[in-house]
Amino acid sequence: MPSVGSRGWGVKRRNLMTVPAGAVAYPLFAGAQQKAMPVIGILVSGSTLPSTNPPCLPAAVQQGLNETGYVEGQNVAIEYRWDEGRYDRLPALAADLVGRKVDVIVALGINAALAAKSATSTIPIVFVAGEPVAFGLVASFARPGGNVTGFSIMTPEMISKRLELLSELVPQAGMIAVLVNPTFLYTEGMIKDVQEGARAKGVQLLIVQASTESEIEGGQRKDPDPRRV
Repeated sequence: MPSVGSRGWGVKRRNLMTVPAGAVAYPLFAGAQQKAMPVIGILVSGSTLPSTNPPCLPAAVQQGLNETGYVEGQNVAIEYRWDEGRYDRLPALAADLVGRKVDVIVALGINAALAAKSATSTIPIVFVAGEPVAFGLVASFARPGGNVTGFSIMTPEMISKRLELLSELVPQAGMIAVLVNPTFLYTEGMIKDVQEGARAKGVQLLIVQASTESEIEGGQRKDPDPRRV
């Protein structure tokens, strides 16, 4: 997954790519010097997570904190906020975390990340979301700017790069199949991007759509992209 860094944190991008959860723990060191127990704000967008009350800390975040010596309830406190599928609640939930002066906000989902960014320009924000550039969360992958950093999932840039790498590994390939989930929010954008990459490489695409295991086995498909360079 592409990693987005923030120079305002003083964190090197290569560290964010190799130790994702470290992006959450880093701001706590500074906060710990000012108060007895630093506080992480967890802002979740969606109706399926978290499923417990209080919710469980995401495994990757938990692992990263443990590796840096932080244990919830002992030397770090965690404030959980989730919208229960009601996106309109996110601005108020984000503002509440800011009002509680948390040291860092972990935003799970693009809507949560955007709400956190609107709520504060000073508290570090770590997001896990798709299309951060397209939605205006960061200016660019190379120069995100501001107080926001994080990890992008399934971006079109990754799809086109995979096609480019595959065509270099198998230069004789005249047709490449692409498996996509038609119910995924960003599928159409990814198809458009990979089609542009295929035209640039002079190969045809076979778009295969599946949103369930049975559909994968059944092999639903579209006609090959007829456009070639």
